[in-house]
Amino acid sequence: MMINTLKGLKCTRRARLLLANGTAIEGCAFGYNTTKTGELVFSTGMTGYPEALTDPSYAGQILVWTHPMVGCYGVPSREHTFCGVPINYESDKIAVEGFVVSELPPHNHYLSVSSLAEWLESNRVPGIYRVDTRAIVKVLREQGVMPAVISTEDKSWEELRKVLDSAPSYEEVDYTELVSPKAPIIHRPEGSPVGKVSMLDCGVKYGILRNLLRVGLEVHRLPCSSRADELLEGYDGVILSNGPGNPALLKDKVRVAEEVLLSGKPVLGICLGMQISSLALGARVYKLRYGHRGPNKGVVDVINKRSYITTQNHGYAVDEQSLEGTGLSVWFKNADDGTVEGLLHRDLNLLLVQFHPEGGPGPWDTTWVFQKFAKVLQGGKA
Repeated sequence: MMINTLKGLKCTRRARLLLANGTAIEGCAFGYNTTKTGELVFSTGMTGYPEALTDPSYAGQILVWTHPMVGCYGVPSREHTFCGVPINYESDKIAVEGFVVSELPPHNHYLSVSSLAEWLESNRVPGIYRVDTRAIVKVLREQGVMPAVISTEDKSWEELRKVLDSAPSYEEVDYTELVSPKAPIIHRPEGSPVGKVSMLDCGVKYGILRNLLRVGLEVHRLPCSSRADELLEGYDGVILSNGPGNPALLKDKVRVAEEVLLSGKPVLGICLGMQISSLALGARVYKLRYGHRGPNKGVVDVINKRSYITTQNHGYAVDEQSLEGTGLSVWFKNADDGTVEGLLHRDLNLLLVQFHPEGGPGPWDTTWVFQKFAKVLQGGKA
């Protein structure tokens, strides 16, 4: 099915996007001249594309942006930092395999250092614009996320089909090893730290680091291949970070998480960190049809009945029906579909959230989660 063609459109370069179900989209190219494959997903954000594109949780995925005009404010400088951590980015490089937008207007902002197209090109990432992103999202909502190939090269549909058919399945790749640091990295807050924590870094967002530093914590980021004793010895608590991919593949990390959780030390698990914690305690995780991605996702605290607007980026969820016998209980639920968005434990000092409490891009409703974790480290109870 062809849902977009170049007929009547003026482009200096052509780009093509082919979905696994046969849907073929043709548009204008921007960014790097290459061909990439990945799981096609969408985000509902209006702004925040620099943060989204650099979110390591998007590794292995081609991102469709639902807002019609993207790139208006260009790309900000990396020189703006907090405690040495860049403010406008979530990692050191673009994480997505490709970017799909409706329109790409000229950038115009006094803090901009380059255009979106120039940034993608420097990061070797292809993009396609002047396509009907509404129609693409409709396919994904009705049929679910699926593999796709994006190309800014002069390739036929038959060539693209061969590339797509030979690509590895997103479900079968451990992307955490690609985005995790190879050696420990230490971040220190301004002033004397109120606590020292280790982090199993499976692809942490810089926004999480900034918020941990704001509450006065010294953070030691360790590779995702680290052992439990390396995470526990000499630290007041442990953070299990967000990250990309299928949590069911991460059996070694689940075993490490089990040791960490049962040690009795306070643990904060975010997104993937909540999923591997749940698996470690005996719960199940399943894949959502099209995931939750965007800065406008409502959650409800089932304990105090308060609602919050959160930033989310996950394609998997914890099965609420599998919580019996794990000691886990629901803390937050998604306001739209009722899926589990947060968990607490009956006996252990665990704070587990599926959403991103750092709230960037988007609202800052749930940054108090980091303050709560800091209090737990100082003797409080989760």
